[in-house]
Amino acid sequence: MRSRFLLLALFLVAACSSTDADEAKQVATGQDTGAAAAAGGLSSTRTTPSRPSGFDQGGLQPVESARQLTEAGADRVYFAFDSYDLDAQARGIIERQARLLTTQGAINVTIEGHCDERGTREYNIALGERRASAVRDYLIALGVAPNRLRVVSYGEERPAAIGSNEDAWAQNRRAVTVVMGAAAGS
Repeated sequence: MRSRFLLLALFLVAACSSTDADEAKQVATGQDTGAAAAAGGLSSTRTTPSRPSGFDQGGLQPVESARQLTEAGADRVYFAFDSYDLDAQARGIIERQARLLTTQGAINVTIEGHCDERGTREYNIALGERRASAVRDYLIALGVAPNRLRVVSYGEERPAAIGSNEDAWAQNRRAVTVVMGAAAGS
């Protein structure tokens, strides 16, 4: 009986495994290997497979849109300590994002909320969500369709700067807009 159980367990483990060649092929074709989902959601690279030319009716491809957002820090806004209020500089950056998103109707974005290390994990997750939601709400007020915007909070889990000082904390209190790819139906 014990050997049957052992054989069954070995069979299940072997059936669930994949080779590096299989994973490389899946990554090259843009298929999800499941490792990114198991490791916490999003992978560190955020590109999408190229679409045929003309698909976007002359608009920018998602990769080009992502490049435009990341130039000169236009993909992120920063917050004061324990705040999710958008200051004038943040509103200006979000207005640039809205102009890009309203002219490029074929892309979706995820807005990631982040916090510094101060506060409990639970509090920082909630604060990160409020920060990302503040950006989303302003984008919606500027005319971006809500179904193109996704909000996620990482709290203090993905710092931009390592350190326990005001400079590092200021860099970590942010919301980042990440281009995810084509919008449904476009």
